[in-house]
Amino acid sequence: MIKTVGIISRPRRQDIALVVPPLVKWLKTHGAQVACDSETGDCLGSGDVQTRKREELPAGADLLIVLGGDGTLLSAARISAGHGVPILAVNLGGMGFLTTVSQDEMYSDLEEIFQGRHTISERVMLEAEIVRAGAPAWRQIALNDAVLNKAALARIMDVDLRVDGEMVTTYKADGLILSTPTGSTAYSLAAGGPIVYQSVEAFVITPICPHTLTNRPLVIPDSATIEVNFRAEDDAVFLTLDGQIGVELAGGDCVRMRKAAKKLLLVRPARKSYYEILRSKLKWGER
Repeated sequence: MIKTVGIISRPRRQDIALVVPPLVKWLKTHGAQVACDSETGDCLGSGDVQTRKREELPAGADLLIVLGGDGTLLSAARISAGHGVPILAVNLGGMGFLTTVSQDEMYSDLEEIFQGRHTISERVMLEAEIVRAGAPAWRQIALNDAVLNKAALARIMDVDLRVDGEMVTTYKADGLILSTPTGSTAYSLAAGGPIVYQSVEAFVITPICPHTLTNRPLVIPDSATIEVNFRAEDDAVFLTLDGQIGVELAGGDCVRMRKAAKKLLLVRPARKSYYEILRSKLKWGER
């Protein structure tokens, strides 16, 4: 039963002031308590809705509604994973591979949720850890991918890849992407990686513009531990998660990546299959 609903939106979107008030009214008439993040509250400019810090919303919520594009959902995923709260992602942005519910479909989907007729899609998340001088120095989770590349443009990297301790290869490339199945339709796809069905227990390792034609994307079990070392040079090397969090690496750092203990729960509209979403978003059969 849905008793408490949290609302997270993309900050400073002009249409939030049009979308959120009727949404809050609908939720309250269905017996739910509603709270929104402070960024959404600033857009509303009124005291009708309780506001909290964004990272505090998942605790105690029975449902999170995320209004925006995929970037908004990626941000919400990192703070909600582990709380066991399902997310209804409503697309107010562009293509939206993850935010598959349109604004016009939002209320009909909410009706299904409040009646318990919805389904939940569990999404594997990725944990990335920087090991420095033999000890963990930084750790973060991501829904889509972890990317290793240089700050300088058009500079080749030498990246050593190990899987479960075994040396795989040394990539000469512009960078390296480690993607979850959810993230296989993001940067990895643009770099030539495969589309992986969302429930497949696998990671995709995709080199960015490899300088050896035989270096191709590699699909491995998501039970594996992946270690990446780079050759220390003058150029800065960065680790970026979900295109939103970036950290500069030091010479000698090892990036260790594995399946996160936390999973993301996405509400999946019963009327839409994964293949239908692909056909719609990628315009398959239309060009």
